[in-house]
Amino acid sequence: MEMHQQQRADSFITGSPAPTAEERTWGMLAHLSAPVAAVLTVSTLSFLGPLLVLAFKSKESAWVEAHAKRALNFHIVTCAVVWAFGATCFLIPVAVGVSIIGALFSVVAGIRANEGLVYSYPIDVKIVK
Repeated sequence: MEMHQQQRADSFITGSPAPTAEERTWGMLAHLSAPVAAVLTVSTLSFLGPLLVLAFKSKESAWVEAHAKRALNFHIVTCAVVWAFGATCFLIPVAVGVSIIGALFSVVAGIRANEGLVYSYPIDVKIVK
């Protein structure tokens, strides 16, 4: 599976195929807000950051919406795994590892979004379409 795609999503702000600087920033924030939310909620609600970006910015830009949905889908799965492993006390180290790996993928996705690229997470379950 390819880690990222070299294609660009359509932009609503300018109508141009290239995202604006503001769209790239919001796309990056959609990805980077997940590790921040994870730190604030002890890795239990990392999906809140992308959900907020999706709620407030998706109508302004299809490009930002696409990034927020990708981040949201990945972190819903990550949270489910963390909850499942965290529920069994002896698998808490695995839950911590999953949280750290999820944060690393989010950082890579944020960098790609800031470059104007669309990033595909290794686990791409389409929960939010």
